[in-house]
Amino acid sequence: MTSLLEVQDLHTDIRLRAETVRAVDGVTFSIGLGETLGLVGESGCGKTITGMSIMRLLPPGGHITSGSVHLQGRDLADLDEEAMRKVRGNDVAMVFQDPMTSLNPVMTIGQQIAETVRAHKRATKQAAMERAKEVLGLVGMPRPAERLHDYPHQLSGGLRQRTVVAMALACEPKLIIADEPTTALDVTIQAQILELLGSLTTRLSMGMLLVSHNMGVIAGQADRVMVMYAGQIVESGPTGEVFSRPRHPYTEALLRSVPRMDHDKEQSLHAIPGMPPDLAHPPAGCRFAQRCPYAAARCREEEPVLGGDEHLYACFYPRHTAVAEQPVVQVSTARVPAARTAAKPGPLLELRGVTKEFPVSAGFVRRKEGTVKAVSDVSLTVAAGETFGLVGESGCGKTTIGRIAVALEKPGAGEVVFDGTDLATADRADVRRARRDLQLMFQDPYASLDPRMSVGSILREPLDIQSIGDRGSRKARVAELLDAVGLPARAIERRPHEFSGGQRQRIGLARALALNPRMIVADEPVSALDVSIQAQVLNLMRDLQDSLGLTYVVISHDLSVIRYMADRIGVMYLGKLMEIGSSADVYDRPAHPYTAGLIQAIPVPDPDRERAKPAASVRGELPSAIEPPSGCRFRTRCPLATERCAEEEPAMTDFAQGHRAACHFPLQAPVAATAN
Repeated sequence: MTSLLEVQDLHTDIRLRAETVRAVDGVTFSIGLGETLGLVGESGCGKTITGMSIMRLLPPGGHITSGSVHLQGRDLADLDEEAMRKVRGNDVAMVFQDPMTSLNPVMTIGQQIAETVRAHKRATKQAAMERAKEVLGLVGMPRPAERLHDYPHQLSGGLRQRTVVAMALACEPKLIIADEPTTALDVTIQAQILELLGSLTTRLSMGMLLVSHNMGVIAGQADRVMVMYAGQIVESGPTGEVFSRPRHPYTEALLRSVPRMDHDKEQSLHAIPGMPPDLAHPPAGCRFAQRCPYAAARCREEEPVLGGDEHLYACFYPRHTAVAEQPVVQVSTARVPAARTAAKPGPLLELRGVTKEFPVSAGFVRRKEGTVKAVSDVSLTVAAGETFGLVGESGCGKTTIGRIAVALEKPGAGEVVFDGTDLATADRADVRRARRDLQLMFQDPYASLDPRMSVGSILREPLDIQSIGDRGSRKARVAELLDAVGLPARAIERRPHEFSGGQRQRIGLARALALNPRMIVADEPVSALDVSIQAQVLNLMRDLQDSLGLTYVVISHDLSVIRYMADRIGVMYLGKLMEIGSSADVYDRPAHPYTAGLIQAIPVPDPDRERAKPAASVRGELPSAIEPPSGCRFRTRCPLATERCAEEEPAMTDFAQGHRAACHFPLQAPVAATAN
């Protein structure tokens, strides 16, 4: 394969006020024309800085200290800034993780794409806009000529990501660096974007560096994979070989941490203990030794060298058998859900015909122009002591249901009955009392924690508001909460920004537990976390549920997480409940085409299975919730839809005990049909 990019012994430092972080420490790799190289590892291991080093877009204080970055023979590390500006966007382009922050909110997407073309190709304004329309069509943007005049906020997450990809392709670059390009996307849109990137790389003979912490994404897209830890490459090789027979214990641990569809739900997830080291003060020897179950004295004294033939690894005691054949060193003991068996029978929470709409206004006088139909006639129950999972794409009404369940939103119609009290009609005093038993665990712990307050103050605040106990008992309760979520007592004086993402999520969970609630609604609790930290948080939530008798409503677009956590599952689409049933029924015997499409789109960390998947059955974008489709709301994206689906809304039908779905052409035979 013809070499496109050659990176040799790259070192990148970031100078801070008091110390220097060795973010990239001696990295060497290559990318060929038409090849996709995957780069995986936990947050803080240097993946993004590696990509930024190639682009020479390092943060303040960052600079390449040594090494070379040759793009078709030209060393980018030696170019001055003026020469490098001609390379960025022209020869090398980047697809960023969050398209909303990388797009200019006051420029149309057509103007932003055309701007790149005019800067590098000296094209006229008209020719640049024509090129913008062309590349929008290339990335599958519906009605590209019309979309040229849209602003970023007018597009869905999937369409914004397509726009960012179109910008990267506008000048026909030789290399694309895709930094977590699908992390914030639903599985259906994620599948479409990844399929798009893969096909474009092949068709246009580009090289791609795909940065991700999602092992399933890498399994399906990368020709070769590099595993990065603490600024260094610890393993690399052909994707199939690395995934099936990892040699480095870190690679093995990452693969074991992924929630799999066939994981025994009564066994804890395998989690990597501890955290990656501080790269301002890296440890001697192997940097993974402190977390490695196989480490010996030599590992803590001597640094292993990356070596081998096609499959490289840096380990003194490499693994020699396939993942499926290796014993799990960290014993995953069976969970004994004593709290569940002792829980009070019957529903703790009931939603009956719940509807919620939000007005849409425009103009100087804020004239009402319509309503967003966020939740439309949803009914479900959550039993005491169980975990109810709520899944669906962004914009389907999941978070609104969660906020209604904890009385942060009032429904427009219907009943929200918690332990016999209808929160929809209860007075403020009754709702406030109920909120002691109802808590919300937010998706973004950093945004939901006051940056000016210490952790101790954050955890004590609910106790102060509810006037629970005296000063001494509140202090003791804070210490108890920190211990329950596995944080040290000294964390009490620190502020949120001093913690990692996983630690902040533990703080958010501790705050939700402060008032000894009976039910916690966890809204995307691990969506932004690395797979290893995700496993730690999920195990913690399950352990606390068993010891405290908690009831969970877990909201997520990650169906692997819901499969592990939930006893029963509800599938939502555009404000409607499409399917509901036990975890086994919904995943193993889905009745609704939408549910089946979501499950099919889940990336699995197995290259053979991932690449053997058929084309995604759920295509396109979510319709507007202001004007949802008539009849079945899923019909515009359903491969089985007929005219009947447009004219008649399907009713909920029974497929097994507690398993119901609303579809005219279900994938399973209804109970009534079986009986006949």
